[in-house]
Amino acid sequence: MKVYALPANEDWICDQLVDDWNKYSGISCDNPYEADIIWVISDWCWRNVPMHLLVNKKVVTTIHHIVREKFDKVAQLDFNERDSITNLYHVYNQRTYDFVSSLTTKPIKLVPYWANQNIWSPNGNKLDLRTKYKLPQNVFLVGSFQRDTEGSDLISPKLEKGPDILADALVKLESKNNNLHVLLAGWRRQYIIKRLTDAKIEFTYFERPKQKNLLELYQTLDLYAVTARTEGGPQALLECGLMNVPVVSTPVGIAEQVLPDSAINVDVTLATPAIPNVDHMKLPHSMNLYRTMFESLVKE
Repeated sequence: MKVYALPANEDWICDQLVDDWNKYSGISCDNPYEADIIWVISDWCWRNVPMHLLVNKKVVTTIHHIVREKFDKVAQLDFNERDSITNLYHVYNQRTYDFVSSLTTKPIKLVPYWANQNIWSPNGNKLDLRTKYKLPQNVFLVGSFQRDTEGSDLISPKLEKGPDILADALVKLESKNNNLHVLLAGWRRQYIIKRLTDAKIEFTYFERPKQKNLLELYQTLDLYAVTARTEGGPQALLECGLMNVPVVSTPVGIAEQVLPDSAINVDVTLATPAIPNVDHMKLPHSMNLYRTMFESLVKE
């Protein structure tokens, strides 16, 4: 059995997942023509695969998350067309499962993310790394590594990612803690940068750092804040778990899978930071769950 995982070619989360799959699964292939199963892990790119392949092979489609407010008639039509060639849906969390189950009669499997401890593993000292990246030493450093705005609009917040919630929370934290410093990474951070600037909150920004640098930036943090309204993961929860970074989170995505209830709150300033527990998601155990999912489809 060979499984072709569809990359997004965006140098972002799904491409890392595809790289992991090709390296660790033992059943991957680089050519969809040679595959028994086409895994549409980058679901928005499904039209990049020739339709005759999708029709004639087994297809597993991963739905990371669906933003209800954006699920309009155009999105419904696209979902329906893709649904016609999908044999099995894969989701990461119960919220997505519930929504997808209202849209299709196809089977759905809830299989958690995997956490790649071969990539995300502490390798430095917090103070030394703060010096390396010219970050202040005697501060409470809060991190956020994501995307805040749409590609066509670098001003308005991408509401499902919750940059407005993050900004409000940071303003609250700064009023209680005058040594707050914010570390931003990722891309399209214009919204949060403006909010922090207006509030006179000190911050440092690294735009789309390489993975090796992001690994070190995690280790400079005192806290990571997840403030999304809709998420499949986010991947940051897994990375923080592997990097021993305390997290507070809104009730979103896989938060309940990896955090105690005390670390989850709509108002993250009221949550108690905790390091995500991702031991059950580490390789190779979690990768085996995916192989089992694909094997069950081939045997049907």
